[in-house]
This record gives sequence, C-alpha cells and structure tokens, in this order.
Amino acid sequence: MMTGADRTVLLAMDFQNGIAGGEAFASSGVLERARDAVAAARQKNVPVVWVRVALREGQPELAETASFARIAAHGDLDESHASTSIHETLNRQHGEPIVTKRRISAFTGSDLEVLLRGYGAQSLVLAGVATSGVVLSTLRQAADLDFELTVLTDACADRDPEVHRVLTEKVFPMQAKVLTVDDWTASLS
Repeated sequence: MMTGADRTVLLAMDFQNGIAGGEAFASSGVLERARDAVAAARQKNVPVVWVRVALREGQPELAETASFARIAAHGDLDESHASTSIHETLNRQHGEPIVTKRRISAFTGSDLEVLLRGYGAQSLVLAGVATSGVVLSTLRQAADLDFELTVLTDACADRDPEVHRVLTEKVFPMQAKVLTVDDWTASLS
C-alpha cells in the first residue's frame, strides 16, 4: 500500500506476447522504454499494475457485431494462452498484480478501478501499446474518473507513427502530462 500525498500507480498496458511481441512493435524500442519506466517505478516504490486483454475460453464476451471482435480475430486472446502473458522483456515481478480486461480500455470488464482505489491512487502513469487503442481508451475513462494522468510517450507505440504523434502531441496534452520516460524518472527524484 502506498502512503503519502501523491499516490501514483504505473499502468503497463497490453505488453503481452500477442500484442507487444509482434513485428509492429519489436523494432520501436517501446518494450525497452517500458522496462525502464517499470524499473524506475519499482525503485521509487510506485506500484506497477499490469493490464492485459484476454477472453474466456470460447470468447463468450464477444458479440457478433462488436467492433472488438475484429481485433480479437487477429490473435488468440484465450486467457490461458501464452499470447496473453506479459512479455518477458518487461520482467514482471511476483506480487505485481495483473488486471485482465475484456475490451480496449483497461477499465472495461476488469477490476482495475477497485484495485486503484485499494492503492489509494490519485494519479496514473500510462504506458502501453497501442497508443490509439488501450492508451487512448484508458486515458479518456481515467480522466472521467478524476485521476491525474501522465502518459509516457516513448513507452507507448502505435502501428501508425503519425497517429501516435498526433495523440501524444495534440490530443493527450488536453487531459494529461505527456513526458518521456527519462523526464518522468527525473521528476520522481
């Protein structure tokens, strides 16, 4: 449990084998930058919460017309499949909770809000793939829930670099601080 006035939690989102381990993100450096953010958080006793997307066997959560069904069709999201495990580059440690979501936002179909309230979280630091998916959806919902937000621009990536740029330079600054991992780490001192 965190103590002190600024209860911050780092959300490391969708850094799972079936998403972050793909070719689209392998050469971007996002896994290494996210690993650096996680290491800095641990050093400063900022809780790290891992978020993954996974569905029950047979994917009963999917409606025939759901737009999410198109995303789920691109890979095996069965919650017991290796594709939903946290990518080994990030070195998840025992005791760091994994939240399983059922849609794009980290809050949808998960117990994330309950966990964050248990931590006494007031501010969230977001890292994840893809910028236009989990990061955008989670940022919007977290803002509506009155969390203070920071997005780690180089610990996020998108399949479309221009979409990443527009979101991190134009959209996210309206609701969040947008920092590099190095700038955020320096602010923890």
